[in-house]
Amino acid sequence: MITKAKKINIVLDASVPLQNPIKIHESMRYSLLAGGKRVRPILCLAACELVGGDEVTAIPMACAVEMIHTMSLIHDDLPCMDNDDLRRGKLTNHKAFGEETAVLAGDALLSLAFEHVAAKTTNVEPQRVIRAIAELGSAIGSEGLVAGQMVDILSAGKEVSLDELEYIHVNKTSKLLEAAVVCGAIVGGGDGIVVEKLRKYARCIGLLFQVVDDILDVTKSSKELGKTAGKDLASHKATYPRLMGLGKAKEFARQLVGNAMEELRHFDALRAAPLYHLAGYIASRQN
Repeated sequence: MITKAKKINIVLDASVPLQNPIKIHESMRYSLLAGGKRVRPILCLAACELVGGDEVTAIPMACAVEMIHTMSLIHDDLPCMDNDDLRRGKLTNHKAFGEETAVLAGDALLSLAFEHVAAKTTNVEPQRVIRAIAELGSAIGSEGLVAGQMVDILSAGKEVSLDELEYIHVNKTSKLLEAAVVCGAIVGGGDGIVVEKLRKYARCIGLLFQVVDDILDVTKSSKELGKTAGKDLASHKATYPRLMGLGKAKEFARQLVGNAMEELRHFDALRAAPLYHLAGYIASRQN
């Protein structure tokens, strides 16, 4: 993971040079290069290699996914959304640069993501690149990330069922992580049942990511998390521990790990090893 993350970070650094207008590029770089685990781009590369592809072909897509993820964090932290002051142990983008700049930085990263895939992907059939771009666009639009965020906002202060909570998080969190895996597989040469098995794996670990996030919010401090702890509890937001209880939420997380790993049984164990590990890593993360 460290090796792959270093490769991703080098490309991300080069993708947003510090140029005029200086402030917007400083803002983009501030959040894009703020650290983070790079789970989504690493999943993208691992999926590409699992289906027999070369990681080099998937690096532009992997970086695009991280640009979009960063955009979603910048916008999610805004006062009109989750109104947070901390992200990855640092001031959130709007606290460091102002709300107007933060909105524009997110917009610029979203635009750059698709430009980066289209301009930098090489040695991949054009039809595969188009399929991957369509998959990525679908994951973050009004039937994906935006849908989850919208329903999350509309649910504030209301009683939410487990099915409604799952809808929010499948769209708000899981769809982008799913796209990272599926796009990596498409660019790497995967088709049909292979892609669908990986899609199911990614759907499980995407939801797992959110369940673990909810658990950490009530069991860790702000210092440990690198962001404001207990915020969901204080705002009476629907979370898995709140609706299921902490014990059952932890059991649900274990079930999702098992389901994800079951989808990998059909692949070569050595090639699938990184994806097995990443499922365990997401389940056991502490921040």
